Amino acid sequence: MGACLALCSLASCASCLCGSAPCLLSSCCPASFSSTVTRLAFSFLLLLGTFLSVIMILPGMETQLKKIPGFCVEGTQLIPGHVNCDLVVGYKSVYRVCFAMTCFFFLFSIIMIRVRSSKDPRAAIQNGFWFFKFLILVGITVGAFFIPDGTFTTVWYYFGAIGSFIFIIIQLILLVDFAHSWNQSWLEKADEGNSKCWFAALLSFTLLFFTAAFSAMVLFYVFYTQPEGCTEHKVFISLNFIFCIIVSVVSILPKVQEAQPSSGLLQASLISAYTMYITWSAMSNNPNRQCNPSLLSLVSNSPTPAPTTAPGGDVQWWDAQGIVGLVIFFFCTLYASIRSSNNSQVNKLMQTEEGQGLTADDGDATGEDGVRRAVDNEEDSVTYSYSFFHFSLCLASLYIMMTLTNWYQPNSDYSTMKTSMPAVWVKISSSWLGLALYLWTLVAPLILPEREFN
Repeated sequence: MGACLALCSLASCASCLCGSAPCLLSSCCPASFSSTVTRLAFSFLLLLGTFLSVIMILPGMETQLKKIPGFCVEGTQLIPGHVNCDLVVGYKSVYRVCFAMTCFFFLFSIIMIRVRSSKDPRAAIQNGFWFFKFLILVGITVGAFFIPDGTFTTVWYYFGAIGSFIFIIIQLILLVDFAHSWNQSWLEKADEGNSKCWFAALLSFTLLFFTAAFSAMVLFYVFYTQPEGCTEHKVFISLNFIFCIIVSVVSILPKVQEAQPSSGLLQASLISAYTMYITWSAMSNNPNRQCNPSLLSLVSNSPTPAPTTAPGGDVQWWDAQGIVGLVIFFFCTLYASIRSSNNSQVNKLMQTEEGQGLTADDGDATGEDGVRRAVDNEEDSVTYSYSFFHFSLCLASLYIMMTLTNWYQPNSDYSTMKTSMPAVWVKISSSWLGLALYLWTLVAPLILPEREFN
């Protein structure tokens, strides 16, 4: 249902770019709320920019562009009718596209501060005028390619690292919320009937995630450590594995279960698997190739190549780390658009209200003229913080930039990129902070018993 709603809502919003809120719905679409359609539409713009960045970073793109007679021009001088192909391909183009998306969503984050309901005039801007929003995004993107090369690349790298650090935390919060909703849904179905089947399914997925986390830990020790070196990796793997055991034990303590009946091992297992992924992602950015073998070298027993890009800024983003990162990003972005949670602690962290479900009644969605429209469910109060949602997409744009460039840092001559230890520490620190936030959602009702967390 969620995937159908996502696809249909995106298609409907693409067909009514000039419309205002609430947007018209396609006949194939289930009746839905305007808040859901709007979030999906903004997520579609983010995914569109991601797709453009992927195309621009594909190897050989610059060679193909230079085959066009008179299209490319060398140097930084801009000539009407010509393009500096060094800026429109490779990591520099990814930096500029993601810079444009970041500015676009940050602008809306500022504009939408303290919007309380759809009666606010700014809510109409949030839920409508899609054609003009698209033009604004295109205009900012075009303008970004006129930014002179040089210090912009270096400065924007550090912006990307900090923004990605925060977005990794948001990803973990969304995964906690997803596991919570998943666990609660299957427990309710178990109470309705055939409880053995549903409990067996919950147990199977819990064991699957724990097995994946434990297997990853073993493989990390085998391939990403050396008997006489790689001390940092040994510390990272050991600490994160111990932390995962701690949060798993805490999640099933009797007092925690009493205060948080919906907490359990499913959430802990999913968080453990995600933490192991972040650990692997961090170790993959270690400049020391003795401690960071490429997956290709592990399979073919060939020497690991130097961790730099080729001249022209080509970055091989389609390795395992980049692909997994993009898959998790896509899932979290889609889930953030359609999520409907009754987890009060997660809602407070995400600045959302308790969900009303994904779909609305058909009678409410069909107007007197027989045309189906998204139902306005925010006349009394918004169901999510407009400003925080755009800020999350702003951070997501930075995360995409760092993922597609493998978190590589530009060299001093800006012609190549290299791995660096700051990226390693950013990812490891985010995993620790994420585990701390998950632990807080478990123990907060015990530490602050006077507050309501149900």
